[in-house]
Amino acid sequence: MIKFIVDENPLVNGSYQMHNATLGCVDMPKLDNQILIGYFADFELAHKRARMNWPKEKIEACKKCCVF
Repeated sequence: MIKFIVDENPLVNGSYQMHNATLGCVDMPKLDNQILIGYFADFELAHKRARMNWPKEKIEACKKCCVF
């Protein structure tokens, strides 16, 4: 299973970026700014969970660590 997190600070465009915390990423937020989404088999399932938690927010994949 892969651990996914979301940066609690939005990007300039207003969306929130999701990261694969199992792989790690140079763009991952500091630990204090990470919101755990959970452990999932792939990004698509993690993204669905994040959308359930925050239906009004735009959540996008980090292009460096969440390839789908």
